[in-house]
Amino acid sequence: MYKDIKERTFEFGVRVVKMSEQLPNSKAGKVLGNQVLRSGTSIGANVEEAVAAFSTEDYIFKMNTALKEARETHFWLRLIKASELLKPSRLEAIINEAEEIKKILGAIVSKVKASQKSKIRSKKDIG
Repeated sequence: MYKDIKERTFEFGVRVVKMSEQLPNSKAGKVLGNQVLRSGTSIGANVEEAVAAFSTEDYIFKMNTALKEARETHFWLRLIKASELLKPSRLEAIINEAEEIKKILGAIVSKVKASQKSKIRSKKDIG
C-alpha cells in the first residue's frame, strides 16, 4: 500500500531511533549513533515543514534540505554497516529505505522545480 512521504519519513525516523539504540556503547557507536540520529530524524521534520511552506520556493528549499539529510543518513548507515557496529543483516532494510527515500525526495524536488520553470516560461509568453 502506498504511503505518503510524510508518513514514510516519520516511520523511517522511528526506525533510525530504534536502530541507534542498538549501537554499542563505544566511542564510535556513540558518535555514529548521534550523527545518524540527527540526520535520520531531520528528514521527516523537514518534509513536515515543507508541507506547511508559505511559497513554492520555501517548499523546494525544505524538500531539498530533507533530501540532503537523507543523503547524509544513507552515508552514516553505510558507515555503520562497513564498520561492523551492527550485523549487516540488521541494516539492509533501513539502508534500502534510505535509498528509496532519497529517490522519492529527489523526484519531488525535480518535479516541483520543473513545474515552477514551466509556469515562469508561461508567464513570459503571456506578458
